[in-house]
Amino acid sequence: MPIVRDPLDPKISMWHFLAFCLRFWREKLGLSLTQCGEIIGVARSTVSNMEAGRRRPQDDQMRLLDKAYGTGVLFQVLLWFARMAHDPDWGRQIDKYEEEAVSIKSYHGQVIPLVLQTDDYTWAYVKTSHFKDLDATMARRVAKKKAYWDKGDALLTWTLIDEAVLMRPAGGKEVMREQLEHLLVMADLPHVSLRVIPFSSGEHMGVGGSVQIIGLEDRDVAYSGALNGGRLIESPGEVRELSITFDRIGVKAASEEASREIIKRYLEMYR
Repeated sequence: MPIVRDPLDPKISMWHFLAFCLRFWREKLGLSLTQCGEIIGVARSTVSNMEAGRRRPQDDQMRLLDKAYGTGVLFQVLLWFARMAHDPDWGRQIDKYEEEAVSIKSYHGQVIPLVLQTDDYTWAYVKTSHFKDLDATMARRVAKKKAYWDKGDALLTWTLIDEAVLMRPAGGKEVMREQLEHLLVMADLPHVSLRVIPFSSGEHMGVGGSVQIIGLEDRDVAYSGALNGGRLIESPGEVRELSITFDRIGVKAASEEASREIIKRYLEMYR
């Protein structure tokens, strides 16, 4: 049975426009998926996924296509614009990257990252969100947490949180007490590193918003959070810059053991 591709509208985003152009030029030159794959060094299925918008191409692949097709720097420039433009599908794409991740580094100064939240803590923030269907939103977040931890020690987790997160009694004292107890349990897992940035560290580079570095098998991507949204970052240069930012935030954090003691101190406040 032939493979039926998902419909692709080039007006949805620059990523869709790039995928549309990949297919248009390949067919214009009379090349098969296999032949195109040979040019950029990937399998036929990978080319098909790129043209369907299910997989995102990389710089070296676009350079090879431009050379083979005689298109100057067309595909390289399209890739640059796709990375820089707003992507309405960024949420779905970052979920896909998290599913494929081998490591995730995250910093948050306002809330405990989702994967380390108890369900009651998650619900406290879902109730304050702008989503209309709160139950559906909660179900998605719970499912995301379960999928994350189902990977076990195949997924390495490095998390930095600001001390202010521990001070904010989200959901009330009982919810926060259970949340901090949960953090201590998670912090003892061998594939989890949890560190707290204490108030005594003073100013640091994380005040602008949350940061996430997603390590894939062949590269890293990143997410920079901000109020009312954020941006998925795939440009290697920008990802490196954000990785450096994460490391510089981490310099201000307490050690893993000292971080446990900070969490325990706040836990006593909620008993």
